[in-house]
Amino acid sequence: MSVLQLKLISALEKVFLDEEPVERPEDGLLSGFQNETISFQAAYTADSNGPVYVTCRVESPIKAHIHVRRVGHVPVRFACFKDSGDNYLRKTPGLYPDVLQEIGEHNLRARGGQWDTLWIDVEPDGEVEPGDYPVTIELSTGISEDEPVRRTQTVRILPGCLPHQALIHTKWFHYDGLSHYYHVPVFSEEHWRITENFMRAAVKRGINMIMMPTHTPPLDTRVGTERLTVQLVDVYVNNGVYAFGFDKLRRWVDMAERCGVEYYEIAHFFTQWGAHAAPKIMATVDGEYRRIFGWDTPADGEAYRAFIDAYLPALLGELKALGVDKKCWFHVSDEPSAEHLDSYLAAKALIAKHLQGYPIMDALSNIEFYKSGAVERPVPASNHIEPFLEANVPGLWTYYCVGQHRDVSNMFMSMPSARNRILGVQLYKFRIAGFLQWGYNFYNAQYSDYPVDPYAVTDGDGFSPAGDCFQVYPGEGGVPEESIRMMVTAHALQDLRAMQWLETLVGRERVLELIDGELSEPVTFKRYPRSAEYLLNLRRRVNEEIVRARG
Repeated sequence: MSVLQLKLISALEKVFLDEEPVERPEDGLLSGFQNETISFQAAYTADSNGPVYVTCRVESPIKAHIHVRRVGHVPVRFACFKDSGDNYLRKTPGLYPDVLQEIGEHNLRARGGQWDTLWIDVEPDGEVEPGDYPVTIELSTGISEDEPVRRTQTVRILPGCLPHQALIHTKWFHYDGLSHYYHVPVFSEEHWRITENFMRAAVKRGINMIMMPTHTPPLDTRVGTERLTVQLVDVYVNNGVYAFGFDKLRRWVDMAERCGVEYYEIAHFFTQWGAHAAPKIMATVDGEYRRIFGWDTPADGEAYRAFIDAYLPALLGELKALGVDKKCWFHVSDEPSAEHLDSYLAAKALIAKHLQGYPIMDALSNIEFYKSGAVERPVPASNHIEPFLEANVPGLWTYYCVGQHRDVSNMFMSMPSARNRILGVQLYKFRIAGFLQWGYNFYNAQYSDYPVDPYAVTDGDGFSPAGDCFQVYPGEGGVPEESIRMMVTAHALQDLRAMQWLETLVGRERVLELIDGELSEPVTFKRYPRSAEYLLNLRRRVNEEIVRARG
């Protein structure tokens, strides 16, 4: 006998410390292709009065391709809005499972009356031959006469590799957060090292577009205040004439290319929520380094116009020289509303003449913006996407953030993981070309008034439900620690790729039949099956049909 209990459960479950999970070991079989991450969990507890030290051992013929992490629980004060509706796991403050941490020598414990969890990834990396492989998780206490406990999950590696991700996916990368948390100056050697670690982690999980801070992005900044400067382009003003230095930009692009970034999102050229002002621009003016533009600079004023007419051609010239200009997407202003149409159009006119042939996109949710011709590539919120779908907007993107807390998919800590992963099905069904989310690593309070520790403050100090602000935690040594939410989103992107692959083999109608065929109503962005079983069964059927179609 053992004091330990061990259960295998799906990666789509969230195990709370005070709630015994139901064992669902995927009917004994998990499947995936040779280049995807296949995940499951192992929950454990102890029949003991106090904590018991635990050792974890993995037995498998593919052990070298198995990564086991412990699920850490983080404090959640703001779980959701009062009017958030249903489809939440909990709405109360407490400790929620989220951060995925490496197992250290003495940091794994079982506690009586509490359930902890291990997160297990099988990563074939294109190197594992197709076949069925047992993955046995063994936990032991080292206590004399206390037997280890074991559970085995069979993982089937299917022949073939998922196709390259076609979806353009960006989660905004916040460089100031890394500087604040690790106490390193922006663009110091240590900041560069940490930035590359975080960028590599993003790309690994399907974030193939990264925000390029040509100038400090004018995002989530209180009117009249500043965020820490993260400006790649050096600006010089000598006797009223502009000149530009691109050394840091060149180094940044080289780093991004090395990390596998495929697309670049140029920082917005005007302030958020209406494009009324210029972004923060720092310059060396006749030898003095100072701010030359910001909230006090009218967007359509002569001073900023003259700057844009010098800055944009120089920037484009450098991007062309680096061979990345065709990978770049541009922004005017984030989240303008109907009353901002005139200011948005005026701002856009300043940059559009320099950006002929380049995509300009912005997050907005008013269809009139699109119909007016103000923006060719709108990025509507998922809860406002229906008019854009009805208008057959070509190459349509979507996004979600703090406001998408009712009905639609999102990734708050208080939401079930199935609500996160259904996004892949929706992106496929509605042929969405790109997906944007604002918080890869936003470690600030609202409007960036001050930095916060994301391990202790998971809700931006009370302005958004826990989990909205960041998908990775700033781990020791400048290495990011992933979250359950980050991994589940990566699984959603793998689902999308699998469905797109199956479409090339059997046609789109068959894939849509698999998605909707057995449902009482078809999948939309607001209406969809809520169970983990639907997603697991759908993916299993997609996998089976791919294998069958390929012979």
